[in-house]
Amino acid sequence: MRIVEIHERNASISSSIRNAYIDFSRMTVSVVALITDVVRDGSPVIGYGFCSNGRYAQGGILRERFIPRIIEADPESLRADAGDNLDPFKIWNTFMANEKPGGHGDRAVAAGALDMAVWDAVAKIAEQPLWRLLSARYNHGQCDQRVLVYPGGGYYYPGKELAQLQEEMRGYRDAGYRVVKMKIGGADLDTDLRRIEAVLEVVGDGRNLAVDANGRFDLPQALAYGEAMRGYDLCWYEEPGDPLDYLLHATLAQHYPAAIATGENLFSHQDLVNLLRYGGLRPDRDWVQLDPALSYGLTEYLRVVEATEAHGWSRRRLIPHGGHQLALNIALGLQTGGSESYPGVFQPFGGFADDVPIVDGYTVGHDTPGIGVERKQDLYAELQRLTGD
Repeated sequence: MRIVEIHERNASISSSIRNAYIDFSRMTVSVVALITDVVRDGSPVIGYGFCSNGRYAQGGILRERFIPRIIEADPESLRADAGDNLDPFKIWNTFMANEKPGGHGDRAVAAGALDMAVWDAVAKIAEQPLWRLLSARYNHGQCDQRVLVYPGGGYYYPGKELAQLQEEMRGYRDAGYRVVKMKIGGADLDTDLRRIEAVLEVVGDGRNLAVDANGRFDLPQALAYGEAMRGYDLCWYEEPGDPLDYLLHATLAQHYPAAIATGENLFSHQDLVNLLRYGGLRPDRDWVQLDPALSYGLTEYLRVVEATEAHGWSRRRLIPHGGHQLALNIALGLQTGGSESYPGVFQPFGGFADDVPIVDGYTVGHDTPGIGVERKQDLYAELQRLTGD
C-alpha cells in the first residue's frame, strides 16, 4: 500500500460578491488529488481535497514543500500500524517536517487541502463514509443522525437592493434551511440595520438569523453594532473584529447579551486555546468556528476538539466553518454543533451532495465511502478536470 502520486492545481471561484473586508473577484482555491495503489471496484483509490474560500490557492507550498516530502518518504512510514490503511497522522507529520512552530496562515491552508485528500483516501480504503469512520475511531461510536446546517449568504452584490436580499433568503428557506446568515459591516450602521430588518421580515424570529462582520470592526464599532442589534435577539453576531483581538471580544461579551461567534480566521489548535483563555467568550452561548480546510486539516481539528473539551467547553459549541462536505462529515461523526453550507456561492466547492436533503434546517449523512465528493456531480467533474484524473 502506497501513495503513487499527488496532483495539485489552482481553481477559480471568482465572483462579484463581497463581504465587509474583501471581494471575491479573483478568489482561487487549491485542489489536490492523492492517488494510491489500492484498488476498489477496479479503479485506484483517489482522495480529493481542496481548501476553503477566502485565503487563495497555495500551490507553491504544496509543490515545493509538502508534496515532495510525502513522495520521498518510505511508504512503510506512512502506513497505519495494522498495515491495512494509510495513517493520516504519520502523513501529516511527514509533510510538516522541518516546519517551525507558529506562522499559521498560508501554510495552514495548504495543509488543509492536502489533509482533506488524505482523509478522503483513508475513508475510501476503509470503505466507509468519513463521518462513520470518525465516529468509530474518535467518538466512541457515537454520531448524530442529523445535523443543523445554515447557509452562508447575504453578501453585498453590485446593485443588490433589499428586495433582492429578501428573495435570496426566501430561496434558502424554500430549500429547507431554518437559520440563515447575512453579511454586515460592508455598509454604514443604518443601512445594515435596514438590511437586517428586511431579512427578519422573511425569517421571522431573530434566532433564525446570524450576522457576520468578517472581522471588520474596531472596538467602538463592534460595541455600537452590538448595542443597535440587542433587540433583535439574533442567533449570533459573528466575527465582530480581528480574531486575535481578544480584548475586543472579551469587552463585547460583557456588553452584548446574545451569542458571539468567531474563529474562522484562526489556524491552529493553539490559536483556539488562546481564544478560549483570553477572548472572554462564554461557553454557555458563544460559538467557535475554526475551518478545518484552512487550519491544517481534519488531523489538526481533532486536536481542536480535544483542546475545546480540555478547557471546559462542549464540542457542541464548535461549528466547523467552510460550507463544504468535510465540515459536514466532522459535524456528524464528532457531534459538533452544526455545519455551515454554501448552496449558492463558491461553486462547485460549496454545499453538500446533490441528493442530501435539507429539512427544517437539518441534514443527514451520505453513505458513500470517503467525504462524498462523488455525490456532488459538478464538484466531482471539476476535480477530475483540474487534476487530470
